[in-house]
Amino acid sequence: MAWFSPKPLLIPDIIAMNQAFLGAKPAVIVDDEEISWTAFGEGAARVANALRDSGLAQGDRVVVFMQNSYEMVEAMFGIIRAGLVAVPLNVSITDDAVAGMIGNSDARAVIASGEHVQRIECLRERIGDRFEGRFIAPGRSPDGWHDYVAMRDAASADAPDVNIAPGDECNIIYSSGTTGLPKGIVHDHACREAWGSDLAVALRYHAGARTLCNLGLFSNIVWVGMLATFFAGGTLVVSRRFDVEDCLATIGKHRVTHAAMVPLQYRKLIEHPDFGTYDLSSLDACMCCGSPLAVGLKRELARRWPGQFIELYGLTEGLVTILSPEDLLDKAASVGRACPGQQLAVLGDGDEILPAGEPGEIVGHCRFMMAGYHTNDEANEEATWVHPSGRRWLRTGDIGKLDADGFLYLVDRKKDMIISGGQNVYPADIEAALVEHEAVSEVAVIGVGHDKWGETPLAVVVPTQGADIDAETLTGWVNGRVGKQQRIAAAVFVDELPRNPNGKVLKRELRTEFAEILK
Repeated sequence: MAWFSPKPLLIPDIIAMNQAFLGAKPAVIVDDEEISWTAFGEGAARVANALRDSGLAQGDRVVVFMQNSYEMVEAMFGIIRAGLVAVPLNVSITDDAVAGMIGNSDARAVIASGEHVQRIECLRERIGDRFEGRFIAPGRSPDGWHDYVAMRDAASADAPDVNIAPGDECNIIYSSGTTGLPKGIVHDHACREAWGSDLAVALRYHAGARTLCNLGLFSNIVWVGMLATFFAGGTLVVSRRFDVEDCLATIGKHRVTHAAMVPLQYRKLIEHPDFGTYDLSSLDACMCCGSPLAVGLKRELARRWPGQFIELYGLTEGLVTILSPEDLLDKAASVGRACPGQQLAVLGDGDEILPAGEPGEIVGHCRFMMAGYHTNDEANEEATWVHPSGRRWLRTGDIGKLDADGFLYLVDRKKDMIISGGQNVYPADIEAALVEHEAVSEVAVIGVGHDKWGETPLAVVVPTQGADIDAETLTGWVNGRVGKQQRIAAAVFVDELPRNPNGKVLKRELRTEFAEILK
């Protein structure tokens, strides 16, 4: 008979334990400022209590619309420590997308910073009055906004009096920053505990970890690094933005050991003419994910990048494969094997499990699968495959194949998604903007190769009969109406779009035809 049934150590527990036992050790470093675990734990507790004192109840959602900063880290984990749900938004998305995500999330408070305060202010009529005045920002802000620092410092530093269960919602991360409404991916506390503890092991984190975070803190790529660091008792080194020289200098200055970056960043770093002159000797294990990593670049990183280099393939919804340093050269064309404890399979057209070597849809199951898409039953149904055992597995929508050793090889992209600079771009939203132009009869947006971004959107347009417009003018027009990441590189005009017998546009044919258009 067991003496006791221990409760899982959730994120609030880990923060409290690190606060108690790590004390003066840095929890977060931003610029040259080091914030100890004592100060970070107290700050997160104060934010939690301030939000609860404002009238928010357990389970309420709080939008975080901020540039990378210490306050953003503190705010996100203060929200979670309060038993509230953090909803960090991509700051590069359009105002339409911001309003849509805020509405979809049913948020009851907003914490914003810098120029994004005014963006929220301009949207106040559209996002409604359910916030009851809970608009919060550090520093000077318009009338009706609460000062983040004053609000935090006036609250108690005691641990919030809240009982958080493993199945309670922890955060919602939106699948992309587009002009339409992307899906809100819900992670509960048990899921996030598994993300932190499982990937801390898989990505070789330890108590001495100093993890570089130089992508937007709204990204699940960064959340992987943050959670693994917290569970290991390490330190976050937060950069306000990615800059090649600053990144290389920061690694040496703050003795960075771990990082989570996308292929474009690694390519820019090793291509810098002074790459070899920087002190990168502290690097231990660095992870790459977000978009496919070309085999040539992978081999070059294995040869030139200091420390251990790990490739990760995965989805914010859950499911991760790891290509470890030990396997990287022998299995360079793969994205590795499923992390321990995960199950992976490839399905045929009839949803049958395929043997090794046969391409099909990648599906899997793990203990850090999402709770589901927020208020989107149709998407939840589409993302579900039921294993013969009766267990729910996740459909990725990606096409791949497994070899006899269990290594996964990607064959095709998830539907028609474009991955540009490590960010997901969904063509349908750009197409929706383009068809608003009177000169556009039909349009298909595809991803084409780009030396800088890996992929970039290209618009293939059937013009309205008699329309008088050139490609450059149309490109400028649509780029003024979509988010920064959704801007098209060019537009080309065609007489008709290729379609199958059911009328579906055959984008694969277009990608083949225009593959080299920007080379």
